[in-house]
Amino acid sequence: MSEASSILDGQVALITGASKRIGAQIARTLHHAGMNLCLHYRSSEEQAITLASELEKQRPDSVQLVAADLLDTDHLPDIVNTVIERWGRLDLLVNNASGFYPTPVGEITKTHWEGLMGANLEAPLFLSQAAAPALKDSQGSIINIIDIHAERPMRQHVVYSVAKAGLLALTKSLAGELGPGIRVNGVAPGAILWPENESDTAESDSLHEAILSRTALKRPGSPDDIANAVLFLHRDAPYVTGHMLPVDGGRLLNI
Repeated sequence: MSEASSILDGQVALITGASKRIGAQIARTLHHAGMNLCLHYRSSEEQAITLASELEKQRPDSVQLVAADLLDTDHLPDIVNTVIERWGRLDLLVNNASGFYPTPVGEITKTHWEGLMGANLEAPLFLSQAAAPALKDSQGSIINIIDIHAERPMRQHVVYSVAKAGLLALTKSLAGELGPGIRVNGVAPGAILWPENESDTAESDSLHEAILSRTALKRPGSPDDIANAVLFLHRDAPYVTGHMLPVDGGRLLNI
């Protein structure tokens, strides 16, 4: 482990939605940098166990799993308490768990609103509130995984775009409320991974090509890009708070 990485030895991160995709890569990156982890998942138990086993082989007794429905906000403090009971501290909260699906105007229901606002905004708010005392003790940080569509709404995704815009506002608001003891920042992915439930068709391939053509770098990013941005904001940016870092290959230039 490098000298820079050793700064994080013994620190503890809680990552929501950590069992797969971007969340799993954030876990791997923070673990490699020396952090102990509490990995939250809701229904992806098999993937969570597999990831924990992978990381435990690299460094025994360094990973904890917790299953929870983040929409059950009354029990979010229990997640934080579980971390404190195991590790005695909490240094970083990564609000990565998210909901994503289209909600065209005319078809939006209250269920859509409650589900997307709950996953993308309500849960990060109440989990951050529950984690704040422990994070203040450690002079830690919160990093929210936002979306470039917080600033440029995505067509036919009204509720999702509004929820992510709210998460951006929450990031800035919490930075003011929780400073100086806690830094709060966000990472906004662009074209990193295509939606999980998207069919592999000629139409989807054409859409992907069109999206990538509007980026400055003309290529997709990877989960590593997001994970490294999270590591940077927590480890290497002690004078940065209230900031959203787009990791989008320049897509916001021409969205």
